[in-house]
Amino acid sequence: MTDINLFQLLFYLLPAVIVGVISFYFFKMHTSNEEKRRRYLLRLDNQKIGLPIKLQAFERMALFLERISMGKLLLRVKPKSNDLEVYVDLLVQTVDQEFDHNLAQQIYLTSECWNVIKTSKNATIGIIRKTAKKEDVTTADELRQNILSALMDQVPPTEAALGYIKKEVRNIL
Repeated sequence: MTDINLFQLLFYLLPAVIVGVISFYFFKMHTSNEEKRRRYLLRLDNQKIGLPIKLQAFERMALFLERISMGKLLLRVKPKSNDLEVYVDLLVQTVDQEFDHNLAQQIYLTSECWNVIKTSKNATIGIIRKTAKKEDVTTADELRQNILSALMDQVPPTEAALGYIKKEVRNIL
């Protein structure tokens, strides 16, 4: 082949190569956009299904916190006898049972939110045990009175956790 024929062949092939490269670029861009669109639609469908479940988990944890709040806990769980240790064990057991009943909800909550809830539960148990160790508390009724009077002076740990849950729900919605 001569140089002129080779030059003419390259001259004729150049538009085909350019069209091929542009076609490849547009095809790749199109498939990428389609993949992103499918992922978006899948995520949207998952949100339609997952959001109600997530909100239900927040509702259950809010109910849990309400049930273990000191005032409601002491009204709901009455002492069976006047023995202090038996009543403390009953209160702690009630809080633990409520918590165990809602353990599966942690799947739908952020780990930070779950840690706040666990901390609130542990702080509630801590308040019960700390109040029971006071020297002036010798009966179950005195324990109830001391805890209820202490609630007047301080914010219960369940209130802080409930506030955190409300903030999380506002962020989701």
